[in-house]
Amino acid sequence: MYRIKEIFYTLQGEGSHAGRPAVFCRFTSCNLWTGRKSDRHRAVCQFCDTDFVGTDGPGGGRFETAVELAMAVAEAWQGLPHVRSRPYVVCTGGEPLLQLDAPAVAALHDEGFEVAVETNGTLPTPAGLDWICVSPKASAEVVLTAGDDLKLVYPQPGAPPECFEDMAFTHLRLQPMDGPDVAANTRAAVAYCLAHPQWQLSLQTHKYLGIA
Repeated sequence: MYRIKEIFYTLQGEGSHAGRPAVFCRFTSCNLWTGRKSDRHRAVCQFCDTDFVGTDGPGGGRFETAVELAMAVAEAWQGLPHVRSRPYVVCTGGEPLLQLDAPAVAALHDEGFEVAVETNGTLPTPAGLDWICVSPKASAEVVLTAGDDLKLVYPQPGAPPECFEDMAFTHLRLQPMDGPDVAANTRAAVAYCLAHPQWQLSLQTHKYLGIA
């Protein structure tokens, strides 16, 4: 069974695919925080801004099989067919790799989707993924040390960029920490990228645009 908070169609707001139409499939649960405010003080990840508790979001629910999940994702896709376009799904959370498995990836491929995952990097991936984005968290061991985007929230105490830049990722991206200090954090991230050009700035453009 797959427990899904929500499934919705929007534009990818972050990373190398920013601006690309995508179905977001948000899995419930995370291994770094329960998602409950009462547990925030003891969470490994202190800055998560996402609701991944329960299955009550748009398109959310419990799916008994990988085929049922893939069909629900396909129903959410709204793009018109074109030779230069392939449907794209972003498996996110929470921590999607607690549930995402090879049968689900295969079923999504069977529906014609390119399959991406956004993960904290503490768990191994199933076979067949087309795009891997890892967002490391301080105090959490990263076991997934290769992929496409390494997206580091910055500044993050205990997680300096130099600790990750030798990992085998195609792109190294700094994303300013959101919250009350986002303006100062954005300036700091810009300054870091200018001084260390192996890093590129990643903004949460969906928040600037006011879309999901």
